[in-house]
Amino acid sequence: MAPARVLLLPIPAPGHIKSMVELGKLLHRYHFSVTVLIASIPDLPVDHCIATVAASGLDFRHLQPVDPPKDADGAEDFISAYMGEQRHQIKSLLRDLLRSGDAPLAGIIVDLFATGTIDVAAELGVPCYVNFICNAAFLAHMLYLPTLEEKFPVEFEEMEEEVRVPGVCPIPPISLPSPFMKKKSGRYTCLLNLGRRYSEVKGIVINTFTDVEPATLRALEEGLCTPGRRTPPVYSVGPLISPEEGEKDRQHECVAWLDGQPARSVVFLCFGTGGCFSAEQVREIAAGLERSGRRFLWVVRVATEEVIFGTLRPADAKLEDVLPEGFLERTKTRGMVWPSWVPQVEILAHRAVGGFVTHCGWNSILESLRYGVPMLGWPLYSEQHLNAVVMAEEMGVALQLKVERAKRNFVKAEDLERGVKTLIGESEEGRRVRAKAEEMMAAAKKAWEQGGSSLANMEALVKDLRAK
Repeated sequence: MAPARVLLLPIPAPGHIKSMVELGKLLHRYHFSVTVLIASIPDLPVDHCIATVAASGLDFRHLQPVDPPKDADGAEDFISAYMGEQRHQIKSLLRDLLRSGDAPLAGIIVDLFATGTIDVAAELGVPCYVNFICNAAFLAHMLYLPTLEEKFPVEFEEMEEEVRVPGVCPIPPISLPSPFMKKKSGRYTCLLNLGRRYSEVKGIVINTFTDVEPATLRALEEGLCTPGRRTPPVYSVGPLISPEEGEKDRQHECVAWLDGQPARSVVFLCFGTGGCFSAEQVREIAAGLERSGRRFLWVVRVATEEVIFGTLRPADAKLEDVLPEGFLERTKTRGMVWPSWVPQVEILAHRAVGGFVTHCGWNSILESLRYGVPMLGWPLYSEQHLNAVVMAEEMGVALQLKVERAKRNFVKAEDLERGVKTLIGESEEGRRVRAKAEEMMAAAKKAWEQGGSSLANMEALVKDLRAK
């Protein structure tokens, strides 16, 4: 008989597909046959993501596009509703696989926004798991959200006290995830429903590791985040980090520039696939970097007028149009500005990089920790404001910038200057976060060695899948 098959269902977004592919490659090493189901959305190309799946050697199948929801309120509500409309195709595919009998169907692992598949899997008797690509702190908030809703019927912003979720440090209301901020929105209702539905799955696979979030994972394991409801097993199997997609036959110009810089002397500024700024904010960043006197590698992307899922689509910057006059000339001996994609993992791994100004996306945080690079948090959207607090207050691997959330997360030049100087400097605070980041680098490596927590959790997941 052929190896047992596992189906993977990510949403059509780069970070989600890459994370699911890394999980699929792991399962393949444990002798599962892995099929990735790729949904597509009109006007949102996923060709480069499909190439990532194809290069992995995993099997993949296309799901046909369906009509986008017309009344969705924000990105989370849109994508959850869209993936829910895929359930008819998924049901047909599952039935065909069950009838064929060529390989036992061990289960389906769905994206955190694809919970519409839970009912289909239950109807056909197929074990269903959730792949949670964010950290344990956000998972704890998602699971505990129905309880928070009962305890605090008012808007979180109206609360004077900090929000307390089991296993997580106290969170100021202003730092809660973006969808939490308006309870009457479809985004909030979507996350509230997701938090309830996670209790129905057979298990939750999460890209984190024990040493970086011990208290949160312990609270999840003990069921403290789902009072009155079932807590599914949580398998922390991180850090899972995707390889770079750039050209392999030549060195990127940014990496070549780093080769000429002293060890741990450069602050790297990069804000993910969705991070972009207004011209005014770009000028503030330039002023802060120039006044800091520190070496820097800055990836600049600007906001366009085009809106995708309620957020502005970023575009590569024309540097001469957005940077202050003379900035490049004045900083040419110690800085480099780049207007498009860079090999982030390769840069973070470079000996010259001593700090990372990040949007606090979880994939970027894991990449930084893998190479022991301390961070300066500049959250922009989604759960990133929560991540920024947890990174600084609980993990101790980052400093927090003063971010004006009500002004589209605006940061003043003097605050960036102060943060960069502290991160790349000899202050006690800077030394503390650098030491903690290096400690987490060692812990991340240990998690996947013999006897490590992530290896043990992966083997437990494999055992559970094979039990079917």
